[in-house]
Amino acid sequence: MRIIAGLGNPGAKYRFTRHNAGYLVLSELASRFPGCNPKAKFHADTVEVRDKSGETVLLLCPTTYMNRSGLSVGEAVSYYKVPPENVLIVCDDLNLPFAKLRFRSEGSSGGQKGLADILQRLGTEKIPRLRLGIGQPPGSMDAADYVLMNFAEKERPDWEAVLKIAADAVEYYLERGITDAMDKYN
Repeated sequence: MRIIAGLGNPGAKYRFTRHNAGYLVLSELASRFPGCNPKAKFHADTVEVRDKSGETVLLLCPTTYMNRSGLSVGEAVSYYKVPPENVLIVCDDLNLPFAKLRFRSEGSSGGQKGLADILQRLGTEKIPRLRLGIGQPPGSMDAADYVLMNFAEKERPDWEAVLKIAADAVEYYLERGITDAMDKYN
């Protein structure tokens, strides 16, 4: 079994904000598996799907708010006894240019607080992740305010396109693994 965790904040207020990149990618991914029945489990909205090889994949969107994502991911990892290397975190990244994708097999949180909480809860930095670039805040705008903003009208077409590419990238990761995914999408 594998777990794909898309990070974000629950509720309509946050639905299309920059910080909800992970939720948005998992929403696109789940739409590719008709007949899925979402369930509330592990402090998250979850959907179980089967990848092309028939392996069970849990799509998990924590409902704990971003900074406590580790609670949800930790519960699912513990329940299913999934090793950290079989978990993929999908999240936003201020340090990447807008609409850029980057896979990593391990490393620090890079300041992403949801990812930091997961790394701390699981006790390792050896967790694959797919980061989606949201760019830097303009001028002297506070980063916390920026990540909670909706995308500008002119950004939306590019953002919608990158969500589809990111969902493709997750499917490719499931088929080929992190090394091949890094080679193709980074």
